[in-house]
Amino acid sequence: MTQEFRQRLLTGERLIGPMVTLGAPEIAEILSKVGFDWLFLDAEHAPFDALSLQRMIQAAGETPCLVRLEASQEVPIKKALDVGAVGVIAPMVNTAEQAAQVVSWSRYSPLGTRGVGLSRAHGYGLSFSEYMETANDSVAVIVQAEHIHAVGNIEEIVQVEGIDGVLIGPYDLSASLGLLGQIEHPDVVAAVDQVTAVCQQAGVPLGVFGVSATAVQPYIKKGYTLITTGVDTLLLSSAANRLLEKVRSVTI
Repeated sequence: MTQEFRQRLLTGERLIGPMVTLGAPEIAEILSKVGFDWLFLDAEHAPFDALSLQRMIQAAGETPCLVRLEASQEVPIKKALDVGAVGVIAPMVNTAEQAAQVVSWSRYSPLGTRGVGLSRAHGYGLSFSEYMETANDSVAVIVQAEHIHAVGNIEEIVQVEGIDGVLIGPYDLSASLGLLGQIEHPDVVAAVDQVTAVCQQAGVPLGVFGVSATAVQPYIKKGYTLITTGVDTLLLSSAANRLLEKVRSVTI
């Protein structure tokens, strides 16, 4: 299942996964048992290091995990893939040059410049040859369009060979327009629509994050297929709140 993720993405299958920010492997284990298609491990904002990412991926079992990188740089990409992520989500990619560099760091020679090591992804050496033969075909590279500069350069970004998807970051995009949190503002909507149109014309899969099912429904209707919905912290707190309210409302 994990090796098929990139192919499922590229063929347009709707892939639904929650954002994971808590560093407890049990969280990944529980969410994987729910039946999500993938897990979004957020190393950009959550306190994940390489070892904790590996523990989360191990706990997820056969459920594919993508890592949003702490930064769109070589070492974070290398470590995320080496510990077993099926792909990376690169934040704040605003130019085609940045996108091309992310792809290069994610692919082995001759398609890129990813460093070679012995790690979990390689079966700690036991399946080194098998992984090296398939990694370039199985690793997904997603870039985030979450700044107005990315919107302005989106036509060039989607032409970069090896980009497997573009994930909209509506909240950071709104902030870059001086409209923090106003994701329904006409200027933000227009920017998102521009990215949507360009990606769909180029045949590049689109992704989005929303805190709830309601938040992502409009994007699904527009043809977005890489869907991040819900956050582990909010899922836990909202369920706890509902439980508490129901118990407290019982009258004698």
